[in-house]
Amino acid sequence: MQPTASPTSPPALHSAVTDDFSAVDRTIMAQLASRVPLVESIGHYIIDSGGKRLRPLLVLLAARSLGYQSDQHITLATLIEFMHTSTLLHDDVVDESHLRRGKATANDAWGNAPSVLVGDFLYSRSFQMMVKVGSMRIMEILSAATCTIAEGEVMQLTNVGNPDVDEAAYFDTIQGKTAMLFEAASHSGAILAGATPEQEQALQHYGRYLGLAFQLVDDLLDYQGEAQAMGKNIGDDLAEGKPTLPLIHAMAAGTPEQAKLIRQAIRQGGLDHLDAVLEIVRETGALDYTRARAEEMADKALAQLDSLPPSQYRDSMKHLAHVAVERQS
Repeated sequence: MQPTASPTSPPALHSAVTDDFSAVDRTIMAQLASRVPLVESIGHYIIDSGGKRLRPLLVLLAARSLGYQSDQHITLATLIEFMHTSTLLHDDVVDESHLRRGKATANDAWGNAPSVLVGDFLYSRSFQMMVKVGSMRIMEILSAATCTIAEGEVMQLTNVGNPDVDEAAYFDTIQGKTAMLFEAASHSGAILAGATPEQEQALQHYGRYLGLAFQLVDDLLDYQGEAQAMGKNIGDDLAEGKPTLPLIHAMAAGTPEQAKLIRQAIRQGGLDHLDAVLEIVRETGALDYTRARAEEMADKALAQLDSLPPSQYRDSMKHLAHVAVERQS
């Protein structure tokens, strides 16, 4: 994958759909309204926590790239963001996380029960908005996606502490827990815009490969990034006993002694072996391997865009594929 010199800040990512994004922000604020103050407090806390909002961006870019001119893509983008935010609330409870995007998680600030219940509220509100979009095909895709995402999260949970997870099982997990919502976002945006079968499939696959690239880099940064830039602690995945690709490759490429140490670290969780694991991950080329797989996925995403007519929206999707692998947070 050829590097891009374009900036990677969120404003640059959103520049092609600035007005649409402002409309999404307004809709998010309106849809967070609740007669229960705690729902609004937690909803605003996590929505305002500084994420790139890549999934709603995919909806907007996919629809606009095919010439969509109405306003239902705003509702669709908002409900996709609510679906994503609800998974973050639930994930942080499951993972017992205390830091996200550089500040305390909602479960750390309010406790587990309110976080889970507000996550349920956001999921439910997203389905209310889905009905307003009024497309049975989009409802079918998004409802199926929620099941796949939940299965991916359960799969990841059952893999915790298991050093025997192989690369195929790892990709199956991240396809469900991360790439599925990217895929559903671009796919539903295409359907809303009346895509041809070829364009619909291309945008579906674009989102899938982009999501895989994004998660691969996330897992890479857990062993390479800077805590301040990432907004979370280095080694969080290891502390939770998650067998991600850097560890899977390091066990396969390292010596028996190195593989034994990583297996022990995964089984135990915690950070007692962090320094030794970081050294093994570097020595075995696991970080370079993980980045190469991320670049492979980004290249596959880029190839899908050949089916789209030239436009600033297609250019933004190309830029997004580069950003997915070049980011440091």
